[in-house]
Amino acid sequence: MSEATQAVEIRVPSESFEGTRARLLRWLKPAGSSVVLGEPLIEVETDKVTVEIAAPASGILGEILKAEDAELSVGDLLGHIGAAAGAIAPAPVPPPAVASPARPAVDAASGPSAAGLLSPAVRRLLAQHRLRDTDIQGSGSGARITVDDILGHVAGRGAASAAPPTADAGLAPSERVPHSPIRRRTAERMVESLLRTAPHVTTVFEADLGAVLAHRERHRAAYAAAGVPLTLTAYFVAACIAAIRAVPEANSRWTEDALELFRQIDIGIATAVEGRGLMVPVIRDVAALDLKAIAAKLNDLATRARTEKLTPADVRGGTFTISNHGVSGSLLAAPIIINQPQAAILGIGKLEKRAVVVDEGGAERIVVRPRCYVTLTLDHRVMDGHQANRFLAAWVGAIEAWSA
Repeated sequence: MSEATQAVEIRVPSESFEGTRARLLRWLKPAGSSVVLGEPLIEVETDKVTVEIAAPASGILGEILKAEDAELSVGDLLGHIGAAAGAIAPAPVPPPAVASPARPAVDAASGPSAAGLLSPAVRRLLAQHRLRDTDIQGSGSGARITVDDILGHVAGRGAASAAPPTADAGLAPSERVPHSPIRRRTAERMVESLLRTAPHVTTVFEADLGAVLAHRERHRAAYAAAGVPLTLTAYFVAACIAAIRAVPEANSRWTEDALELFRQIDIGIATAVEGRGLMVPVIRDVAALDLKAIAAKLNDLATRARTEKLTPADVRGGTFTISNHGVSGSLLAAPIIINQPQAAILGIGKLEKRAVVVDEGGAERIVVRPRCYVTLTLDHRVMDGHQANRFLAAWVGAIEAWSA
């Protein structure tokens, strides 16, 4: 059997990649290395998640045909694996463009931690800050390097890591941090959404969370016993069902010849992950779920986002998005950029105790209530202001009327 027939092609799989943009982040093994069937071989970034392509066969990694930072499509040929006894000669990886992010400094000679013990997040930070794993003293189990170890090392470098002053007179010394693929992709989509696609308009309401907090207090222990954290975000997602039923246009997308109204409500939850950027995992068919199921889905998606276990399918196909920016202290954000091609995005501000005037039995008095600002930023081609107000009125009504 010839070497050509022994070679196994490594291609971008169609599963979970269809309809996404993808970029090759890094090869996890160099050409000439032994690989085992099913072993992670390549890291690929698609719409806001990083996934691994496994080796399709055991043997020797020979040709590498796609370099780091290359754009990928389903079916693209990435390289070949040859049989161990007659492997094809390794071909060098084409060098990345000068402006592309630095490739990681970790290689097989870097020490024990490079032999598969570095997490994807750690490898990414090492590459971003042009560090080798031998530069860092690991604090994890078995001296394993953690994200905190790298961030602490970078912070400690201080002025020593600053680049020489630029040619611009009067500017302080600075440091250039290459954009990650996710940051570049996020920037492209934000500019496209706000400046080239949809006229953004934001309307603002205020919601009283007293009923929700009381319900949560009564049921949180029972949910926790079942392994389901009961977060406020679960209530926010559930309230969207009534709001979207009141204004179906909020669950739609604009096309040149018609407004496409979705029959199913698939809600994306904007999730900031330290060191990774913004991701929007999606809860499918929310209207078919009760509060406990929504809470369980949220916990699963959040856990997998933090551990980089989301798949491309997890962040694809949402019909509406929620940004719970209040969890990081924000009172109000406007406009929140619409996640194209959706028609609107709901923003939830920080929960605060506020003094408000209430009418009880014809008498007004001042009371302290748990309240937050809520915004709806909409595509003005799809909805007008009165529809946005009706949406928020329905959402606030569902939140404030929550019962046991």
